[in-house]
Amino acid sequence: MVLVDLISRIPAWSRFIDSLKDWQPGSPSSLGVIRSARFALLAALRKSFQQPMLYLVDKPSHANLALDELKFWLPEIEILSFPAPDPLFYEPGAWDPFIRSERIKTLTKLAELQLPGQKQATEPLLIVTPVRSLMTKTVDRRSFLKGIHILRVNQQHHLDKLIHDWAQIGYEAESIVLEPGKFSKRGGLLDIWPPSSPAPLRIDFFGDEIDSIHTFDPQSQRNLKSLDSVKIAPAREVFTTNELQDGKLSEFPSEFLLPLSLENPETLLDYLPQNSLFITDDRIQISVLAEDIEEQAEKLKQQSVIDGILPDDFPAPYFSLSEIMDRADSFPLVDFGRGDERPDAAISDLFSPAPRFSGKLQHLMDFILDGYLSDKRVAVVSRQAQRLRLMWNNLEISTESGIAPEFIQGTLHEGFQLTHPNISFALLTDSEIFGWERPLPRKSQLKVAENPENSFADLKPDDYVVHIDYGIGKYVGVVNRTVDGITKDYLCLEYAKGDQLFVPVHQADRVTNYIGPDGRKPELTRLGTQEWLGVKQHVREKVVEVAQDLLELYAARQVAPGFAFSRDSIWQQEMESSFPYMETEDQKIAINQVKADMERARPMDRLICGDVGFGKTEVALRAAFKASCDSKQVAVLVPTTVLAQQHYETFKQRFASFPLNVEMLSRFRTVKEQAEILEKLKQGEIDIIIGTHRLVSKDVQFKDLGLLIIDEEQRFGVSQKEFLKKKRTEVDVLTMTATPIPRTLYMALTG
Repeated sequence: MVLVDLISRIPAWSRFIDSLKDWQPGSPSSLGVIRSARFALLAALRKSFQQPMLYLVDKPSHANLALDELKFWLPEIEILSFPAPDPLFYEPGAWDPFIRSERIKTLTKLAELQLPGQKQATEPLLIVTPVRSLMTKTVDRRSFLKGIHILRVNQQHHLDKLIHDWAQIGYEAESIVLEPGKFSKRGGLLDIWPPSSPAPLRIDFFGDEIDSIHTFDPQSQRNLKSLDSVKIAPAREVFTTNELQDGKLSEFPSEFLLPLSLENPETLLDYLPQNSLFITDDRIQISVLAEDIEEQAEKLKQQSVIDGILPDDFPAPYFSLSEIMDRADSFPLVDFGRGDERPDAAISDLFSPAPRFSGKLQHLMDFILDGYLSDKRVAVVSRQAQRLRLMWNNLEISTESGIAPEFIQGTLHEGFQLTHPNISFALLTDSEIFGWERPLPRKSQLKVAENPENSFADLKPDDYVVHIDYGIGKYVGVVNRTVDGITKDYLCLEYAKGDQLFVPVHQADRVTNYIGPDGRKPELTRLGTQEWLGVKQHVREKVVEVAQDLLELYAARQVAPGFAFSRDSIWQQEMESSFPYMETEDQKIAINQVKADMERARPMDRLICGDVGFGKTEVALRAAFKASCDSKQVAVLVPTTVLAQQHYETFKQRFASFPLNVEMLSRFRTVKEQAEILEKLKQGEIDIIIGTHRLVSKDVQFKDLGLLIIDEEQRFGVSQKEFLKKKRTEVDVLTMTATPIPRTLYMALTG
């Protein structure tokens, strides 16, 4: 972004960079800049100071925010995370797999810099960590380096020794590898997924010699890319010893025993190269939080000793902040907060909060225009960047003079202003423009490969399965068989009359779970007959029959007259921009497709399927608002009075600033109130009506119904279905459900 280049041109910044290059121990630099400008400064610092950096924040939530914001400012580089474990110090809880994996990934990248012959990274590392994570003791770098195994094709390795070594450095044996930190052995195949690797590895042995190495897809278990060599780093920060596996200690999660396994405990700082830069977000806030962490840890330890959980001499699992800062003295230190030292006024005075517009877009355009006429650069980072750019273009400002504003599609937490005699800049975000802040990023979780249709890991003996070529059988288990002198693992399936079929593991994708009606047990297919071919042929004929019916149905819908709703208005855009969350990609697709259907001159019939809490209501809100903007009435049909009340409150709140009349029809309304609502509905005085089964009564009449929204359609009876069928020939229909396929499709097709 141009702002990073502008910062680099400020004389005070150039002097600051020069002072860092001439840094002397014991001379920290405090900048004292506002929080919203710190990530832009970090990006400028990263551009000017091409060396490894550690960015220390106070809370884990602020670390997640920093990681998210830095993706905008530094999109071309990988930002490493070193998160804090979930359990508190002295709390005997298991570590989250994602946190364990991210920590190991960062330690591995730093440790690899010390390997003989290792090439330096093309881009110096940038690591973000909260203070509790930095305080956590970890395995020393020398031991971690010893735990890194380099395997090459044609090397000789004893399989049992290799498996023993992997178990020592934290890997766990599984029947099939689906997530980092696991390994499995099947004959001469060793599968392993190092946390530092984006994909699991498959090592094929011929005797004791490595014949080939591949990455593979954890879902399909198919080989992907061939490799000549691989590095396998430890899977955990605690290495297994006999002492830790014996007695009462074996009852605790392995990471809880980390302090006992460390002879020379270190911290992340000990892994950093000597030329690294240490940056604190706000040293005072970090110190206050660290003191609270130490105090809380001491209380937990005392209680654990009293309860007999821990011995009194159990070693501390953390370094104090004073010990951390003593180690940090060997690095150039920059504090973005005010720190203990007097901040650099030449830099801190450059930045100030951005003005706020609270949704008044005309005031925003006036501000941008004033900046344009006074050579002030303005950048707008918004999820509504395209709409705001269109509003600016509609002003038809001459481009011969002035600096045109930037409109960037994206999200940032907050904006700021930079004011300098030679440079004036304003960064505006949705926080300033619309009055809401982007929610803090959700905690990331480890993505575990899971595909029930392609994996046999979850199959249990006696489960019914379907082989695509041989039909319905019963799963017996995995057996080891030798055929033509080659030993392999096979899935054993039992069919009618006790016949058995052995399926090679690499063909497991041809076997799927059997899913039948009402949990009834199916008849097993007879092998060696045409029975399964007949079943498949019958199904094909039924599919063709249903497809023909669907073609006739949709052909009739296509030619039926419908209302073409207008394209999005300014009101529509303003309403959508008030959504205080980031839409998911699936949400965006669903919203755009629904609106595109509504803008066509034929009735819409669209099904939205999504789990509870995944944003179906927002799709309905935007569709309802679009219909109301064209003076069409909207009916929202729900199965329960509680859900009707929830939708009513949501619609009223979201549409509060627009002249729309939203009403509810359910047993929460008295007979008199219902009569008044029905009369208003008939006269067209109600724009959106939300109701239960009462909405499908014969006395309910609309003046001009344009959109029917049905929530949880499968919960309505046959009589209601017949009523809705008649409505479907006249109006656009949007159906929503959380019921998973195939029942959702069945109800939608028959409803």
